[in-house]
Amino acid sequence: MKLQLKFILPLGLASILAFPAWAQDSTEADSTGLAGDNFSLEAALDLFKQSASLEDFEKRLNEEDNPANNLDLNDDGKIDYIRVVDEMDGDVHAIVLQTPVSESESQDIAVIEIEKTGAESAILQIVGDEDVFGEQVLVEPSDEEVDAPKGRGGPAVHLAPDAIVVNVWLWSPVRFIYRPAYVVYVSPWRWGYYPGWWQPFRPRPWRVFYPRFRPYHVHYHVVTTHRVVHAHRVYTPHRRHSTVVHTRTTTHVATNGRGRYSKTTKTTTVNGRNGRSIEHEKTSTTVNGRKGRSVEREQSSTTVNGRNGGKAHKEKSSTTVNGRNGGEKVKREKSSTKARGGGGNGGGGRRGRN
Repeated sequence: MKLQLKFILPLGLASILAFPAWAQDSTEADSTGLAGDNFSLEAALDLFKQSASLEDFEKRLNEEDNPANNLDLNDDGKIDYIRVVDEMDGDVHAIVLQTPVSESESQDIAVIEIEKTGAESAILQIVGDEDVFGEQVLVEPSDEEVDAPKGRGGPAVHLAPDAIVVNVWLWSPVRFIYRPAYVVYVSPWRWGYYPGWWQPFRPRPWRVFYPRFRPYHVHYHVVTTHRVVHAHRVYTPHRRHSTVVHTRTTTHVATNGRGRYSKTTKTTTVNGRNGRSIEHEKTSTTVNGRKGRSVEREQSSTTVNGRNGGKAHKEKSSTTVNGRNGGEKVKREKSSTKARGGGGNGGGGRRGRN
């Protein structure tokens, strides 16, 4: 008996010690690594529903214990302040959630799009900005409950069933913005000027933030249909984005190892001496495949128009493949040159070549 306990106790202790690490890995697997992981569209909609006005909504978004905002887009170690701005056109409202990331740039996080569909009916969706979430994400309230998402794939991959569209007319902020005496709300706060009650706090780790907003997934679901079309058209001309945030998100989407790819084509035209025209085109594609494999393909071509109309075409392509285990790199390169003359001097083809 003593011998059995001697082996059982160490095994049990090892299991207990290993459990927190396992649990942490399991939770962090849901993170996409994009900035949008730190803002919950579902929780933001719930805060909107509970608010009395747009000013009250802005305050709830920025309180320290709020379940929606954990963003730090400018990497200063402090939570970003979310401004609320209403872009209104008749019975259509586009309520923008926006954060100043510097003195000269602001970044839209999401927009709540609302349209009145009857005397006492209205619909809404919240649309996550592609520069924050990697792509546009549509979320709307639903009367049908589904289980909170489990496993890998990101914090907002659960799709709603074919649910009935919810009438949000009785939501307090909706009634507020449709009252006759409503004055369009635009947050008075900007970079460096914030309300006295607001004190920026440090961002929470993903494993701490995610459980705070996960319960809201039961009543607010990601959908694929853009129902509030007019409001989105009203919002589009007013969209603001930061170059830094856009570049960071684009780079991450291209290299995050989740099977996504990035394709870029660049064409450059140079006018040389004697009226020659040189076009250089470069296309690169990065594909992240299974098991961390990375395939890079690059193709470039150069076309030169000679003095007498001669034309030379030069192509060069290369492919780089990283093996399964991150080992050897294989590079294949192929180039070809074609020339054809057009001048009638017998040497047009030679003049056209590089």
